[in-house]
Amino acid sequence: MTLVDSNIIIYSYSTQYEYLRSLILNDMIFVSEVSKVEVLGFHKITSDQESYFRKIFDLVTLIIPSREVFDAAIKIRKKHRLTLGDSIIAATAVVHGLSLCTRNLKDFEKIADLNCINPIK
Repeated sequence: MTLVDSNIIIYSYSTQYEYLRSLILNDMIFVSEVSKVEVLGFHKITSDQESYFRKIFDLVTLIIPSREVFDAAIKIRKKHRLTLGDSIIAATAVVHGLSLCTRNLKDFEKIADLNCINPIK
């Protein structure tokens, strides 16, 4: 079971990374509500992109961060100096026992309890 990071969702829009769509729509895939905010809240999003991303978010299983996730995010953020969004996404994966599918290995690999996967070929 895997948590998909925002950047993988964004890459999936491109025809170059179209193969990521089947990965994202797998039954064993989860997405944090934080990723939904990061992706749909981007100020330069086009209407076509927004339509595509909304369809993706309607089809995936979203995880709403719990108090336990926020507590873990605080520890992760302090220890690893991650952004707020990355801290919550990492904590979501750790608390729920999920691997994290991301292209951003540099920031996440330093978290001992987090298994990271980069699906970009």
